Amino acid sequence: MTEPGTVAPVGVIGGTGLTTLAGLEISRRYEVKNAWGSPSSALAEGAIRHQPVVFIARHGDPHRIPPHRVNYRANLQALYDAGVRTVVGVNAVGGIHPEMGPARIVIPDQLIDYTWGRASTFFEDDLDRTTHIDFTNPYSERARQLLIRAAVDESMSVSDFGVYAATQGPRLETAAEVCRLERDGCDLVGMTGMPEAALAAELGMNYVCLALVVNWAAGKTDQVITMADIEAAIATGMSGVRKLLEVAMAPLGTLPAPDRP
Repeated sequence: MTEPGTVAPVGVIGGTGLTTLAGLEISRRYEVKNAWGSPSSALAEGAIRHQPVVFIARHGDPHRIPPHRVNYRANLQALYDAGVRTVVGVNAVGGIHPEMGPARIVIPDQLIDYTWGRASTFFEDDLDRTTHIDFTNPYSERARQLLIRAAVDESMSVSDFGVYAATQGPRLETAAEVCRLERDGCDLVGMTGMPEAALAAELGMNYVCLALVVNWAAGKTDQVITMADIEAAIATGMSGVRKLLEVAMAPLGTLPAPDRP
């Protein structure tokens, strides 16, 4: 928990291709457990450009936990208990929108949830009251604008809009499914955007998605989707993700926490 008078840490949840965070000067790494179980990885506390940061690898380190088995509640609770009130979720995604090809960085503004069967809320048992959070805007607009401004300042080309389709996984989608997603208005498809964003909202945290397109979604090209192509896009684009995080980290640390429900 952050002590009074100290700067609140920014949380970073690393997805595929980001099991460690370059530029993070780690002061300690430690395991935690909370009412929801064990997070995906140890928490790494440190600083980027003097801004306190708490990093967690969403799929574990090494990468071993599939999207539908991630303990999203334990991850978010662990960050909250560490004093985090602003979270950047880094996601590897497939591109649907013509502008969002491999290695493109996207800061989406909306999402549609197609997942099922995941533990998706903190509000379950032994409740004093029923709570319905306002989820009109799933991503913190203040945090989005800070990331967009950082990209502009660094002359980085990013897409500052996009509807993220959160699918169940771990398999990739069929071409017909991607056609449906496109008809629904989705620009990106990934497997970890939910319930992460909703859980952050339930805790009263600023949450923003920083997405890296690692492949065209199924049916958007004639090419077969291969892990080699995905890994190549990660290698090309993740350096930009790291740079954007580094530049935006201090401004993100200044955001006030939203009111907790």
